[in-house]
Amino acid sequence: MRRLKLRSWRRGMKEMDLILGHFADGPLAGLSTFDLDSYEAVLDENDQDLYLWLTARINRGDQTGPAALAPMLDLIADFAQTRLRPAG
Repeated sequence: MRRLKLRSWRRGMKEMDLILGHFADGPLAGLSTFDLDSYEAVLDENDQDLYLWLTARINRGDQTGPAALAPMLDLIADFAQTRLRPAG
């Protein structure tokens, strides 16, 4: 778990650090072994692609990216969108 958190916060692209790092500090601990494997596969992708796939999900609801990663990408995008939603 510690390795996944470190990889989430040290991506090389600050935007991805903020999206994945907060996800790692939040719901990551509650994921199943299968989902942790899926999350690790997400971390193996390059930041530029991940950023496009996640922001497309957050901003327009587009399902972009590899189909095998779609459930995990949706989970991360939903968490980021909820976390960034203005209060009120």
